[in-house]
Amino acid sequence: MLPKLSAAILLLLSLQSLAADPATLYQQHCLTCHGNQRMGSMAPALLPQSLERLKPGEILSVIRQGRPATQMQGFADRLSAEDIQLLANWLRQAPSEVPQWREQDMNASRVQYLDPATLPTRPGYRADPHNLFVVVEAGDHHVSVLDGDRFEPIARFQSRFALHGGPKFSPDGRFVYFASRDGWVSQYDLYTLQMVAEIRVGLNTRNLAVSSDGRWVLAGNTLPETLVLLDTNGLKPVKTIPVKDRSGKLSRVSAVYDAAPRRSFVVALKDASELWEISYREDAEPIYPGYVHDYKMGEGLAIPGYLNPRVTPLDMVLDDFFFDTRYQHVMAASRDGSAQVINLDSRSKVATLPLDGMPHLGSGITFEQDGHHLMASPNLNSGRVTVIDMDRWQVVKQITTPGPGFFLRSHEQTPYAWVDAMMSPRKDTLFIIDKRTLQVVRELTLRPGKTNAHVEFTRDGRYALVSIMESPGELIVVDARTLQEVKSLPMMKPIGKYNVYNKVNRSEGTSH
Repeated sequence: MLPKLSAAILLLLSLQSLAADPATLYQQHCLTCHGNQRMGSMAPALLPQSLERLKPGEILSVIRQGRPATQMQGFADRLSAEDIQLLANWLRQAPSEVPQWREQDMNASRVQYLDPATLPTRPGYRADPHNLFVVVEAGDHHVSVLDGDRFEPIARFQSRFALHGGPKFSPDGRFVYFASRDGWVSQYDLYTLQMVAEIRVGLNTRNLAVSSDGRWVLAGNTLPETLVLLDTNGLKPVKTIPVKDRSGKLSRVSAVYDAAPRRSFVVALKDASELWEISYREDAEPIYPGYVHDYKMGEGLAIPGYLNPRVTPLDMVLDDFFFDTRYQHVMAASRDGSAQVINLDSRSKVATLPLDGMPHLGSGITFEQDGHHLMASPNLNSGRVTVIDMDRWQVVKQITTPGPGFFLRSHEQTPYAWVDAMMSPRKDTLFIIDKRTLQVVRELTLRPGKTNAHVEFTRDGRYALVSIMESPGELIVVDARTLQEVKSLPMMKPIGKYNVYNKVNRSEGTSH
């Protein structure tokens, strides 16, 4: 017969059992800031989609030690190591009920800080507004605005958690738009250096695009599976499009880009073999017969082509894509390395590209060589840069590098292209490729042992800015001709920097 346990021991065992339940731990320590169903409130969402790019060790570290320059405090003095591990594991699992984010939630979240109609017509500083750099610092979730002539910061502000994808600019370069991983879209004025408006369009957002006429922002979500169209004048929501394939199955959005010459958005789906094009031409051709997002049309019926998706069926699911210089074709790749060329006018495949590994087409560049239009792309799981002739849709060169890279950058005014190897043991080395010979002509290590990556050029191509992606890290200015270091600025893990002029003019050497 077991001995009778005292009331104190029973209470202690009960409390230990309670503390070992991660859902209860969340209720006790996290809910106030991170919200019901982990959807976010004063602090970011803690859903698997929001945390997918964080390594398990990083999540443990944040719970134990907190996050500098935020309200997130460490729990090492309040929770045992076992409880912290339980909580971290639980946060990476999907909730038992799928969280919802409806139009009323979206509208309730919107905040307008400034009336765009009252903003001044000129910048309030002397720097060239088209040679500014917008620098995303992931180490402490801030954004710096850098004068690209003097290489000095003129503003720094706190961003939403985990900005994802490059920020996008209005056609005149005045406004910059950000998307965060937990669904926030922000509009910032580069003339007054102030936030204009913010809205939460979903629980997990892939990226956004801004229309070339300056009227629309289109955000693509992975949770819920929607596209959200916003008016750029204060981010007012205009339309929510459910992302469903031809069978009615929901799909996450993989990528959203603006195809400026076509005056349309082009959307890749993560879970469906389709490519969508959404025209913002008011005289766009009607869509018929066929399929439009959540219903099928009968023969002879049509809907307006304006702001409605036109679907191109594919034989593969796209993960990434790249436009040719005329925006008539899309080079598209799947995660298994399959790649093809799609004609957006005929909505059909016109070529298969012999690519393998995982080409990172979204970080590709274009240039001309001997009268041919070439495109080059790094590869995410093998050490190479693939060069494609866009006139013949053939691979003309595989340039070997010491390891997988993420970013490839160049500029019209330089003969060189710069690629990193940040996903390899050679993460501290940049490789300089001569665009005339397609040969690696120089290796450059600015900070040994640290991640040297993401090159972006000044508007005239004279200087290249390199990120040292560490916390703390640096932004290093390099003379693009001599490859000598000119200046270094302290930064908190600068994952990317974006030159206003190069972006709004769609420089051939940077991503669009």
